[in-house]
Amino acid sequence: MSFKIGLSGINAAQKDLDTTANNISNVRTTGFKQSRAEFADVYASSIFSSNNAKVGDGALTATVAQQFSQGTLEFTDNSLDMAISGNGFFATTSEIGQQDFTYTRSGAFKLNNDSFIVDNRGNYLLGFPVDRESGALQSTSLATATPLQIPDSAGAPSATNNVYQSFNLDSRAPGVQVPDPGATPPIPGNPFDPEDPTSYTSSTSSTIYDSLGESHIVTTYYVKRDSNQLGIPENSWDVYTTVDNKPVDLGSTGSALPGGVNNSDGNPVQGYRVQFDESGNPEGPLDGTGNTFEEQSFSLAGVLTNGAATSQQVNVFFRDRNDEEGDSAPTQFASDFEVNLLEQDGSTVGRLTNLDIGEDGLIQASYSNGEVQYLGQVSLTRFANEQGLRQVGNTSWKETRESGEALAGAANSGTFGAIESSALENSNVDLTKELVDLIAAQRNFQANSRSLEVNNTLNQTILQIR
Repeated sequence: MSFKIGLSGINAAQKDLDTTANNISNVRTTGFKQSRAEFADVYASSIFSSNNAKVGDGALTATVAQQFSQGTLEFTDNSLDMAISGNGFFATTSEIGQQDFTYTRSGAFKLNNDSFIVDNRGNYLLGFPVDRESGALQSTSLATATPLQIPDSAGAPSATNNVYQSFNLDSRAPGVQVPDPGATPPIPGNPFDPEDPTSYTSSTSSTIYDSLGESHIVTTYYVKRDSNQLGIPENSWDVYTTVDNKPVDLGSTGSALPGGVNNSDGNPVQGYRVQFDESGNPEGPLDGTGNTFEEQSFSLAGVLTNGAATSQQVNVFFRDRNDEEGDSAPTQFASDFEVNLLEQDGSTVGRLTNLDIGEDGLIQASYSNGEVQYLGQVSLTRFANEQGLRQVGNTSWKETRESGEALAGAANSGTFGAIESSALENSNVDLTKELVDLIAAQRNFQANSRSLEVNNTLNQTILQIR
């Protein structure tokens, strides 16, 4: 009998050693929960034995119970890494559309080739549906939870129709003389040429988009004219526009400059002339030309070669888009050239630029075209009896009858913990304690081995009696 008792002690000590060794081996495993071997004594039952005379039949392993205490958080550079601070488990599934859920505390997630959020074994992270524009949560049922996907692009291309700009032109800038070879004597000068920085005073550029979403650079050049030249009013500036370095036709709202202007190649350059008053504000139309800082428009015909719509018309406003009174019109003050406003409508297809995951698990994606989308809310679950969960490896669990059904909910609400993005939960194993337990289990094993040795010696002694 004593042999059986000693053997049961060895088995129990071995289970304790195995459990402790497993804890130690997973001390750096993300989301791992330590286990504890729990033991019970064994008593034989007989109607012929007296309670006071019972010795006991040894020990057995009652259970190996996992301890779901919180592990420390370690912050990372991966925005898809998530840690739960408090109660709850992430819900995952191995197949899209299946209801076979697995639960984990390990939040080391990444994107697969289809832009779904997955763990290191390819299981899909589940999320609750939300309104794409407002982020309002629509359901907290696992039945409606779906794999979370992060599109790397958003929106359709939108052609630019309006450009808004305002600026200050430096009144102190020297004037550029307009060449006039027909004058007597001929007047030399510096004809406007976008490739020659000495032929203009200042310039500013903006990006516009065609119907296919391809970008083009619109550059506006400002040339201060020399007022000492005959026929050039005080405070006059010539304005030219190019798209991708190609001159554009300004249409009916612009006209050729007075007297005609040619570039350095001798080809006519269309632009318009504006004039400022003594206070630095734009004056009215000049000498019947109809030119002032009013709306200008041009077509992209002759510029586009990529198959986009060539009928696209772009309007240029020298004011804020909401300024109908002209209070944000350009100025000419004695200060450096400065662009006060430069914006346009239209956009290309947006590319993912930022991903934000809130404490409630709400995922917000920002794109290069300015579009912002709410893509879902990370699903959390909890159980009435966490120790009843069945381990399936990869620091994951399945529900059982002992654990009860999964209760789903939003993070940072009710009894659910908050989600920390760019963070991982470390193992909750206390290495110092485990090493102490390892020594205790070893001594327990040795003591039970000694009891078997003594029992064997006694048996040999009995066999030697004659």
